Amino acid sequence: MTRRCLAIALSLLIIPATLVAGPVQPATAASVIHVSVGSLHACGLTSVGTAYCWGGNSNAQVDGSQITRPTPTAVSGGFTFSALSPGDSHTCGLTSAGAAYCWGYNVDGERGDGTTNTGYSPTAVSGGLTFTSITAGAYHTCGLTSAGAAWCWGSNAEGQLGDNTIATRLTPVAVQQGAMTFSSIAAGGAQTCGLTSAGAAWCWGYNGEGALGDNTTTNRWTPTAVSGGLTFTSLTGGVSNHTCGLTSGGAAYCWGYNAFGQLGDNTTTQRNVPTAVSGGLTFTQIAPGPHHTCGLVSGGTAYCWGSNANGELGDGTTTERHAPTAVSGSLSFNAVSAGGNHWVVEDSTCGVSAGNIYCWGDNTYGQLGDGTTTEEHAPVLNWLMETDAGVAVSFGMDPQLTFTVSSVAGALGCGDVTTTVASTTNAVSLRPPQVVTRSVLRLMPQLPGRSAGGGPRAGMLGWR
Repeated sequence: MTRRCLAIALSLLIIPATLVAGPVQPATAASVIHVSVGSLHACGLTSVGTAYCWGGNSNAQVDGSQITRPTPTAVSGGFTFSALSPGDSHTCGLTSAGAAYCWGYNVDGERGDGTTNTGYSPTAVSGGLTFTSITAGAYHTCGLTSAGAAWCWGSNAEGQLGDNTIATRLTPVAVQQGAMTFSSIAAGGAQTCGLTSAGAAWCWGYNGEGALGDNTTTNRWTPTAVSGGLTFTSLTGGVSNHTCGLTSGGAAYCWGYNAFGQLGDNTTTQRNVPTAVSGGLTFTQIAPGPHHTCGLVSGGTAYCWGSNANGELGDGTTTERHAPTAVSGSLSFNAVSAGGNHWVVEDSTCGVSAGNIYCWGDNTYGQLGDGTTTEEHAPVLNWLMETDAGVAVSFGMDPQLTFTVSSVAGALGCGDVTTTVASTTNAVSLRPPQVVTRSVLRLMPQLPGRSAGGGPRAGMLGWR
């Protein structure tokens, strides 16, 4: 029986049957290998390059429909991607051949196609460049070539494109990095950082909260060395005003905005230079969101710290943490991503474990991908999951359902031999219901000129 037929057969046997918006979306035989969280949406990638996104979609950043998607929905266009990166209200992907495509919000040219038109499906970035990686910030995007040259496009009000101007760019422009080459780059809220092959960190763009790490709060329009002389193996920015890096020994350092303890140094003091994350943990990955940060240690245990107003730390509480705190449960993750709304606390986190995606935190826009808009304080299974024979299938069902399976039969017209599997009447709860009290949103001091849905917001000041 094919996966699509199986999904149809099961849907006919659900008692009671309450379907929610969104069709069944089978992928090809593959497991989920990557998840990345933007501001109010998130995306997952399977091992064969099939892309799915979910959550806030007011600017077509999920699937081009502008309909909120509480379950994973296939990205339109039939592209096969090797990397995905969601920003505030746009998303970008990279093919195995190094071609960059973006879709969604584009008022600042963050799609890089030479226009400011909203993109309802993946559109090629102009210029014909071939990239080895792509990274989306809030309203800008950057790509790195195999020669180590960084190119950026989109909003540049804070100098985050690194071209020594503050002019918006609708197509890729070269970062003024001189003879220096980068091995990786990471776009943040309105800053960008690059890492050389020797492990030296350089940052540029908005520095009002010290996210550039140069011991000032002065914006930089070209790459500027991060202070401290540390050697990093990775740097990450996220849609945030802080930056984090890992050393070869797995020591984590963060710098920048720290009002919620997201730097993990057991304080809420802004840091203008790299500061060690407390606890002495050895990390294999670190992922900053706007107001919280998460990391993985060897063995796959996840730790988070910072704001926890929506349960985004995943420790089963809404208590703010200023040092790493273990995520609840016994899951072992091989990837984690933190995101959220950078001007008000609506944060969430997702991780990949055994080919499945688990998410927790704010879910106002369905960004947990579990078919609801219910806030979760511990990991819950996202509906893009690895199932029979490693096939990723997204079911458009209410995951609070209790259903009874009496038989499984091949659907007519599917070309399969009819198969019936008898079963005793066993009620299966896909996920236990939880009673959750929504937390009060806390306004941030640095407010960009966007609304929660990604459009302009009158009277809001700050970086773009």
